[in-house]
Amino acid sequence: MIRVVLADDHGVVREGLRHLLEAQRDIEVIGEAATGHEALQAVEECMPDVVVLDIAMPGLDGVEATRRICRDHPSTMCVVLSMHSNPHYVRSALAAGALGFVLKGSSGQQLVDAVRAAHGGHRYLSQDLLDGLADGIAAGGKPQEEDALLDRLTPREREVVRHVVDGKSNAETAALLHLSPKTVATYRSRAMIKLGIDDLPALVKLAVRHDLTSPE
Repeated sequence: MIRVVLADDHGVVREGLRHLLEAQRDIEVIGEAATGHEALQAVEECMPDVVVLDIAMPGLDGVEATRRICRDHPSTMCVVLSMHSNPHYVRSALAAGALGFVLKGSSGQQLVDAVRAAHGGHRYLSQDLLDGLADGIAAGGKPQEEDALLDRLTPREREVVRHVVDGKSNAETAALLHLSPKTVATYRSRAMIKLGIDDLPALVKLAVRHDLTSPE
């Protein structure tokens, strides 16, 4: 029996995932979490074989939660869920240690397959994602120089940029991330320096090119 913990900040989504997975004879859902920190606690308490994490959760996103789970509980395998097929999200999740990456728009069977593959120590990417990556390669993809610059951003700098691009002020971003407005301004400034950008319109254009917006 594959023991699974589900982590998603939407209760309806968790209910649907639980129903899907528990319909399988070889899968049992033994815990749930609504935030990244709750996911870490659930893994600590339940010691699941696989944890399925939404990439966008309050406080601690799925990528960072995956990194910590893989570091502290190497016997627990991670499968990440996302609405976005941006290659950066995929690279970040896999670099953090995830064995699976499934788009939320994929069929339920693909998530089941991902859980089983991860439990067996195998990597799994949803078919829709593979198709999208193939199309991107065929079209020439995005500038590698920009990809390299984006990879230099820290997770916190990336969070700040996402909120800025979404139109949030420093004060609003500070409230969401539990930081001071001054600290947010510092992260924003550092990010723009690393990206070689001098103004907000240029930052927005780069973010749009790379789908660097807040995951939904």
